[in-house]
Amino acid sequence: MSQIEKFGVEMTEHAQAPRRRRRIRKAILVTVGVLIGIPALLATGLTVWDGGANLDPQRELLPGVAIDLRTAETDRGPIEYDLHGTDGPVVLSVHAGLGGADQGRLFASWLQDDGYRILSPSRPGYLGTPLSSGRTLDEQADLLAALLDELHIDRVGVFAASAGSPVAYTFAARHPERVWGLVSIGGVSLPDADADVDADAAPRSPLRAAFLNAIVQKLAKLTASISLESIVSGTLDETSTFTDEQKAERADYIMHTENARLFFEAIFDATFPYEKRMPGTDNDSLQTQAMDIAFDRVTAPTLILHGTQDGDVPFEHGENAAAQIPSAQHHWMPDEEHLGFWLSPQSEDAQRAAGAFLHEHAPQR
Repeated sequence: MSQIEKFGVEMTEHAQAPRRRRRIRKAILVTVGVLIGIPALLATGLTVWDGGANLDPQRELLPGVAIDLRTAETDRGPIEYDLHGTDGPVVLSVHAGLGGADQGRLFASWLQDDGYRILSPSRPGYLGTPLSSGRTLDEQADLLAALLDELHIDRVGVFAASAGSPVAYTFAARHPERVWGLVSIGGVSLPDADADVDADAAPRSPLRAAFLNAIVQKLAKLTASISLESIVSGTLDETSTFTDEQKAERADYIMHTENARLFFEAIFDATFPYEKRMPGTDNDSLQTQAMDIAFDRVTAPTLILHGTQDGDVPFEHGENAAAQIPSAQHHWMPDEEHLGFWLSPQSEDAQRAAGAFLHEHAPQR
């Protein structure tokens, strides 16, 4: 190649260099834009999307299980509730954390064909019941009594689960004449000084609340629509002390047993939207920090059920309640997790035991 030709090539390359640099910069910007833009678009989309939460006061939770939410104006404040059935002894279903009347209705749905009326209120800070209607265990217990007065219901059997059990125990202790029987499933009975709440009882920070409400719950819903099994497995991580093999076996059972899968989906849906359930959930944690329940004043016949591999409310809570409540009976669920009463291959055995207990102590029909 002649010197003139070499010079021409060098000049051409020199002239093209800025264009190459511009192309490289453009490629880098496009790549960065994609890497930043996709999450941004996802976050924007999740913020705009309502999350699909169904808050219709009249809705079906499961095939054959529906609610019709109403609000009673009591002398203790307003309280939302559902009352299923028109005849028979009343069973008051006291829901767990991140719940509401819908969760209480679901948890007690196994009783609906046994001749009971099922009363499922939303505790303060959940769904349509304001936290101002009762923060402390005593206030919530008195609110339940006021609801019974408003509905002209004299006595009830109490069916409580998890974080709802402290309120149920307190109700039975403060209003013994209103309770003909008490059943607790995986119930909290010991104080938790390490509960994750602010000491001054302030709600979670606005930023954290906004993030939970706008993003986290919707990601959970989106994940469930893509892979329900991943939500089931993640739940078992929290609710059990199972080995990996036990978790896989239980997840497989839930996913491939229609009744269990539908029930899990219904309970999962009944945790949304967070903003309607978090005030009560946070308050539950606060009240648990230093609670002092008068178990010795519980005079109603009592049955405590608890799974020995409960990872959410440790088994010792069940042992404690059974030991402290006078004449309490217990039904331990060996190798069972927090939701095993509803989602286990042995759930019918546990439900049969609880059903027989309620039937034994219910008023004559």
